[in-house]
Amino acid sequence: MAKTLSEGDKAPPFTLETDGGKKVSLKDFAGKPIVLYFYPKDDTPGCTKEAIGFSGAAAALKKAGAAVIGVSKDSVASHDKFKKKYTLSLVLASDPEGQVIESYGSWVEKSMYGRKYMGIDRSTFLIDGKGRLAKIWRKVKVPGHVEEVLAVTKSL
Repeated sequence: MAKTLSEGDKAPPFTLETDGGKKVSLKDFAGKPIVLYFYPKDDTPGCTKEAIGFSGAAAALKKAGAAVIGVSKDSVASHDKFKKKYTLSLVLASDPEGQVIESYGSWVEKSMYGRKYMGIDRSTFLIDGKGRLAKIWRKVKVPGHVEEVLAVTKSL
């Protein structure tokens, strides 16, 4: 059963390995908003469009004071390759065990061609500078999503 988070809840803490072999933690961003988004897989059509969108908006999001972190179960090596291939300018974090993905309720039952399986729900969380969930987007459709996230981030 996926954990249910609501806007206003404290964001679940995390520490993950990122591209380039670094680490990123929620506590690193005290006082700053974070756009934390979960996506199914590096270098797949929807995930690539989303990453390119967030990468393109990274400067505007940074101007609004926010960092962007993309999270999937892919390895750090996969993230490095993905970032290089599309010259992405955002942090990609690896959650191979899926613990952070689960703590945000983004590990869900999916269905394709009648077959049920567990997978990552494309979802985005805007965490405010106090570590609270300011806005939650579930079952994200990529077109227009980055612009909506940017607009809400600017309003914080």
